Amino acid sequence: MTRLLRTKSDQQPSWQCARAAWTGSRSGAAENAARPGPRRSSLSGMSGMNRTWRDADGERIEGSWRQVFTRSGDQYTLTDLVVYADAMVQCKRLMTITELCWSLASGRIVTEVPEGALVVAHDLSSWRVAEPHCTISPEELLGEINDKIAVLNGGDTSVDRCYALVETYLAERTEENREALRAAYEAIPGHYRSFALGDFDAGDQPLRVLLAGPGNQYGDDETVTAESYQQALDYFAERAAEEREREADQPPDDAAAASIELPDIRFVRGWPEEPGILVLRNEFPAEITVAGQSYPTVAHAYWSLAVADDAARGAVQRADTPDAAQTAAEAAGLRPGWPALRAAVMTRLLRAKFEQHPRMAETLAGTGQTRLLYLQDPSRFWGSSGLSGRNWTGRLLELVRSELVLAGSGLDL
Repeated sequence: MTRLLRTKSDQQPSWQCARAAWTGSRSGAAENAARPGPRRSSLSGMSGMNRTWRDADGERIEGSWRQVFTRSGDQYTLTDLVVYADAMVQCKRLMTITELCWSLASGRIVTEVPEGALVVAHDLSSWRVAEPHCTISPEELLGEINDKIAVLNGGDTSVDRCYALVETYLAERTEENREALRAAYEAIPGHYRSFALGDFDAGDQPLRVLLAGPGNQYGDDETVTAESYQQALDYFAERAAEEREREADQPPDDAAAASIELPDIRFVRGWPEEPGILVLRNEFPAEITVAGQSYPTVAHAYWSLAVADDAARGAVQRADTPDAAQTAAEAAGLRPGWPALRAAVMTRLLRAKFEQHPRMAETLAGTGQTRLLYLQDPSRFWGSSGLSGRNWTGRLLELVRSELVLAGSGLDL
């Protein structure tokens, strides 16, 4: 068994180092290194790294996971704890937040292990712990879970609420507003506080300086001077200016709406009279001409070009439906090296479609800057399905959409 030893990397950097990074020059490379990030980067990013979901009666419930320890006697097992948007938690079984609290209180789920304890990571390793170093308490874990639920539902986290009160305090620096800000800061889970500003150089030091105020202590016996207090005010003023610049560079809300799904539907009685965005589907009946050959749909053209044999290619081209064209092509055998060609072929076919059908081009351009999810089972290369699929058709549609916008922009390249 291996022994887990505490190393220097487990230790927090000294406040002196953090203060030097914060108060140092912001010119040149130092300026780029110390530039604050977006407000929601810390918690939203952490959640986004470990995304998952579950099916609840046909409804997709988004989730995010982290690891904890489950205890059985003197054995501690590293276990996934999954948090879902509907405030359910899964740790070996699905449970409510209240049940999780009971499990934490009883010690069945823990965030730290005692020295000498046996830790097991199934199918990986086991070891005895020496000099354990705990970074999160059960209370902080519950705070993190609440923030993850907020992120999954598009709501405000404890960091967001704290930052909003920073703005309130800076607009009117009263003791009442300072106390409200302090309460919001203390509501952030302890292991998140250093990253609350999304600035790995400054950490949360500018925020703690604001909370303490001139002449008062903060950190490890450091006193807020008039100079350090003004530096904190300047820091947040610079941050606000950068945030305004970022917002000015963002596209309008309606252009950056949620993703659009292009569903994979077969209409036995024919396509609807008002197909809407379904005209973007490769199976939609939009005749295209490529290299002197006409095809009923993009799908017909794609599968025809995929076939090496000339005689078989004609049969694919004349197939009754796109599905029949695919079946005929696969039966005939695809040309050698087709996987290396297919993305370029599809790009040219999509360009031909929207160049030859201006109204369909208007529909594509009308999707703005949304992400286009092209649902196509069972293809994980062309389509998107749940958390899997490379969505190449959707991505190429976005490329052609951008080209259409460029063509109408007057920009000469």
